[in-house]
Amino acid sequence: MDDTHRARRGFGFWAAMVIGAIIAIFGVPILAGGVWLAALGGSWYYILAGIGLLITAFFLFRRSMLAVWVYLVTFAGTVVWALWEAGFDGWAQVPRLVAPTVVLVLVLATIPALRGRFARPASTAAAAIAGGLALAGSLSVLTISQQGTAIAQDAPAADEAAPVEETEAPVTEILPEEPGEVPEGQAPTIETDEAAPVQGAAPPSPEAPAAPETGEEATGDTTPTGVEARAPLATMEVGENWPAYGGTYHGTRYSPLDQITPDNVGELTRVWEFHSGDLPEGDASSYSPENTPLKVGDDLYHCTAMGIMVAIDAATGLEEWRYDPEVPTDAIPYGATCRGAAYFEVPDADPDAICATRILWGTLDARLLAVDARTGQPCPDFGLAGEVYLEEGLGDTVPGWYAVTSPPTIVRGIAVMGAQVNDGQAEDAPSGVVRGYDAVTGELAWAWDLENPDSRTAPPEGETYSRGTPNMWTIAAADEELGLVYLPLGNSAVDYYGSNRSELENEYATSIVAVDATTGDDVWHFQTVHNDVWDYDLGSQPALVDFPTGEGSVPAIIVSTKQGDIYILDRETGEPLFAPEEREVPQGGVEPDYLSPTQPFSTYHTLAFEPLEEKDMWGMTPLDQLWCRIQFRQAHYEGIYTPPTSDQRWIQYPGYNGGQDWGSLAVDEERGIMIANYNNMPNYNRLIPREEADEMGVRAIFEPEWERGAEGPGPQLGSPYAIAVNAGWRQSTGLLCSEPPYGGIRAIDLETGETLWDKPFGSARKNGPWGIPSMLPIPIGTPNNGGPIVTASGLIFIAATTDDLIRAIDIETGETVWQDTLPGGGQTTPIIYEVAGRQFLVIAPGGHHFMETPVSDAVIAWALPETVQAVEGATGD
Repeated sequence: MDDTHRARRGFGFWAAMVIGAIIAIFGVPILAGGVWLAALGGSWYYILAGIGLLITAFFLFRRSMLAVWVYLVTFAGTVVWALWEAGFDGWAQVPRLVAPTVVLVLVLATIPALRGRFARPASTAAAAIAGGLALAGSLSVLTISQQGTAIAQDAPAADEAAPVEETEAPVTEILPEEPGEVPEGQAPTIETDEAAPVQGAAPPSPEAPAAPETGEEATGDTTPTGVEARAPLATMEVGENWPAYGGTYHGTRYSPLDQITPDNVGELTRVWEFHSGDLPEGDASSYSPENTPLKVGDDLYHCTAMGIMVAIDAATGLEEWRYDPEVPTDAIPYGATCRGAAYFEVPDADPDAICATRILWGTLDARLLAVDARTGQPCPDFGLAGEVYLEEGLGDTVPGWYAVTSPPTIVRGIAVMGAQVNDGQAEDAPSGVVRGYDAVTGELAWAWDLENPDSRTAPPEGETYSRGTPNMWTIAAADEELGLVYLPLGNSAVDYYGSNRSELENEYATSIVAVDATTGDDVWHFQTVHNDVWDYDLGSQPALVDFPTGEGSVPAIIVSTKQGDIYILDRETGEPLFAPEEREVPQGGVEPDYLSPTQPFSTYHTLAFEPLEEKDMWGMTPLDQLWCRIQFRQAHYEGIYTPPTSDQRWIQYPGYNGGQDWGSLAVDEERGIMIANYNNMPNYNRLIPREEADEMGVRAIFEPEWERGAEGPGPQLGSPYAIAVNAGWRQSTGLLCSEPPYGGIRAIDLETGETLWDKPFGSARKNGPWGIPSMLPIPIGTPNNGGPIVTASGLIFIAATTDDLIRAIDIETGETVWQDTLPGGGQTTPIIYEVAGRQFLVIAPGGHHFMETPVSDAVIAWALPETVQAVEGATGD
């Protein structure tokens, strides 16, 4: 008896018991969660799967061969359900099939220890064969599905939409209603200086004062004394140099250089690496440098996270000078960021005079600085010893509430400055005023203050610029010949509540505004969201192109948005070349009387994806996916522009980092191709009633109890609600609730808006549950921030993803032809330039706290080996 007892309690017995316990542990929550999900109106699969798992565990505890057969039936049902719901979508099948396949292997491994009448040799062999076939089938599905991840999800795009020629409406078949037609009761939206309405923006309020006229008819009442009309100045071409943030102020991020090609890019070698020394002390949770250097002449100009300007020899990487404005750390707003600087040559200046050439940039503590481009010395003729204080006229503010993170845009000698306003704090926030300063003297040329349309001067003593108005935190574009600067505006403070906004705020928020760079008068504006309560501010720098049409090229501006729509406008008049359509959108929420009944949608191209469904929920295991499905069913969601709610969570898709953000587009006008990298993630939000927020201890930045770095809702003081945002809709594991890809890169035919190719962008190598890198080189499509550049040789250079790689992509095929590992996150945009006939690729991979990538102080340069470069130059390739 002792020997028999020991045999029954051997390895096989305990293996069956342990595997049975594991299956039971998973089976109970899957069954319970399945009942919960079904009660919410969701899938019944999890109930059946949970029952199957528990019966399997029961028979394993009894060491019965029935356990294998029950699980085989359960597994077969799982495969059928998985294929029915997700097809051969590789990432979608991960939570559906990977864990069940692992359980299948474990169950099959218990066969030798099982017994009963179904454990006879023939039955055992049949079970093993059936199990092997099931395993092979599952692995085949996963393998075939994984091959499908090389192509991003199909996105809804216009079918060969034709541009508007003069006054004719475009022809397209994508939309159910006649495109270009404004639904009855919906007013047109673009206002020009002739007050001619053009469809696409919110209607001005009858009570709103008319925008001041511009051009020859403009009066001098709105222009500060001493400012005269300025003639266009000579502009520096991109190529040997990279003289502006976007290459030029047209923002196309295109270089005519062609020494580095798809054929030889694999030979790129690091030739130097510079370290600025600007790293956070201890906690790196607030660093997000995002810097794109400038290159002019022999020098590279790099702005560090805390606003230190460093001049670097562009060929060797050796430091030449640095200027430290000594920005205090308490000035850091959302993140320590300096996206770039501006270069300016003073017209008719003595070339040897100090500051004949100068570098201008803004700081986190709200200063505009100007230093000599050759020496780094402050410009004595600019402001007060090289500084202009931007907090003048703002009224009450505190460190971190108002900061400059983007470079000025200089057009006709006027440095145009916006600023980041931490607008989730309070409705009574510092003004979003955009100002123009003389790039030589630093004197205020004009102030575009939304609520003071009849004034272009600083406010009288004792008064302030209008508080809480839409701001421009990102980068403007400019047309030197037209004398226009194009301002991408955000929405008013606060982001997620709008009933207290003025009529002018409602008219201009989340708009692209064309402003006369000499006078500060707005010429036209085009609104991309009406009554924005989704934080869909315009983050991208617009791109100025000569847009091809059947009647020749039209000077145009390309405006890309966070919700994914891309608009093409005549940049002189603001008229859309592809008339947008106003579509009805969901209503309700906490502000039913405030929401616009319709929103504009582009008929040219959209980066947006189809609305989310329960089956789009994701996780590494069935349990993760089940919990996300339950959350989906609990939330309020009616597609894009779902109204904010307080009694339950609501899904915002795309989220505020969706579509295109500050990384912006790149355009190869010679090939007629536009490159857009994008994000594809939802947010999971809730408005928190003020009383509840007070009980939670939610505090604004100016309140004594406020703590820097404290997690929690945005206070939104002045409105009835605070806001809780789960950006990306993350699980407790750190993974996202929606399925990959979370980001992509797309090539778009410039003339037609047709997608040429679309790829998931970013690998899973640095991603995994609980922040543990998986090191898998599989293209999952990661969140990405930062922009592409394109070259005449047909290469796209881009970093941006969370896998800490920089890539070269063939613009014709979308295939990655070269990559290298970065020491920090590449959440920035690279540049390319030439020194003495040799072309260099440079990036400053500073990392990013929001993207959870490593922080770095490096600037890195690559070039072809000099022998290769010499051969290429000799052959003329």
